[in-house]
Amino acid sequence: MGYKNMKAAILTVGTEILFGQIENTNASYLSRELNNLGIDVMYHNTVGDNLNRLTDNLLHLLKECDLIITTGGLGPTRDDITKEGVSIAINKPMVLNGDVKIWLENRFKKTGRNITENNYRQCYFPEGADIMLNDNGTAPGMINTINYNDESRYLITLPGPPREMKPMFQRDVIPFIKSLSDEHIVYEFVRTSGIGESLLESKIMDLVDEQTDPTIATYVTYGEVYLRITSKRRTAKEAHDSVTKMIEILKSRIGRYIYYVGNKNIEEIVIEKLKEKNLTVSSSESCTGGMFGETITKYPGSSEVFQTSLVTYSNESKANILGVSKKTLDSYGAVSEETAGEMAIGTNTVSKSPICVSVTGIAGPGGGSSDKPVGTVCFGIYYRGRLNTYKKLFKGDRNSIRKQSVLWMFRYIYEVLGEKDEK
Repeated sequence: MGYKNMKAAILTVGTEILFGQIENTNASYLSRELNNLGIDVMYHNTVGDNLNRLTDNLLHLLKECDLIITTGGLGPTRDDITKEGVSIAINKPMVLNGDVKIWLENRFKKTGRNITENNYRQCYFPEGADIMLNDNGTAPGMINTINYNDESRYLITLPGPPREMKPMFQRDVIPFIKSLSDEHIVYEFVRTSGIGESLLESKIMDLVDEQTDPTIATYVTYGEVYLRITSKRRTAKEAHDSVTKMIEILKSRIGRYIYYVGNKNIEEIVIEKLKEKNLTVSSSESCTGGMFGETITKYPGSSEVFQTSLVTYSNESKANILGVSKKTLDSYGAVSEETAGEMAIGTNTVSKSPICVSVTGIAGPGGGSSDKPVGTVCFGIYYRGRLNTYKKLFKGDRNSIRKQSVLWMFRYIYEVLGEKDEK
């Protein structure tokens, strides 16, 4: 069976995950990666460090899924029981792998540490397992190929720490999965702005209802809707042509809302465009409290385009640092287009950046009124002597409103940088 028809499950092992002490980022990462390979993820399961419950989960998933990926439970301590659970579930004895033993001893020797007896537990695997060595830790992973009622099943175990799991998945698991089929998968993202999920769906509903290949999937994040177009064909060219044709159809339907075709978010696009135009941006923030600055500086190379970040939370700081007039604050309030405009101009005075963006709003849960309810956010963008101001009303909790505000700051910068673009 080609992997394009696979049903997959992700099983996270660890009591600390089950109790919510550690966020399960591995499951979301693996789901995205498998989805990009055209594999449908049917289950996200989490089980504590209990051998019986782990084994029961594995046996249930083997009945329903072709591919099971576990994360966690590969360490040297007694509560690391993933391999033992796999051994029981697939009815294969645990055996010592001499090559892994040598590898592990050398790894400890190179780091100047003494290996302890319990570390040798990491050298035992179910008989017949293919081993994946760990470049970033001491817990190898493994791939088990199982005959289950005359059908192939694949049970893959990965270490729990993301810094160990992700490189192993990229280096070993993706090539393994791709080797299971001769078919080619091509996908592309279509990112939209200014259109809600319901309206977008109504404009392309017939395409979704009639889809076979390529397929269209809709995703919604904070204030943004994007589509993923996926084709699985005999050759890469056939898949690419299929995706390209569908994108052209989408442009004829929703072209006015499409701002980018490609797998990049608005922050990355803005940074690239600023670099292309040799421009810098500075910001002044009130309700977002520095989130714009935090977001843009997550990306390598942002120092080339990001100059000044000002957090002016109080009216006093807006007046003293940015020069917002007392008359404006008294007449229109801190949350107004007038104040946002003066904030943007003041940011330019301080930073001299050619592009300056500002934000002021009511993130909640309190502070709203009938005239300015919670979610009211105003923006200013000043670009080479031209000022534009905007007012939005966002829904959601405090964190959601702040995130949406930052997203729209990037959108307004994108708009002044030029027309709609394509990868």
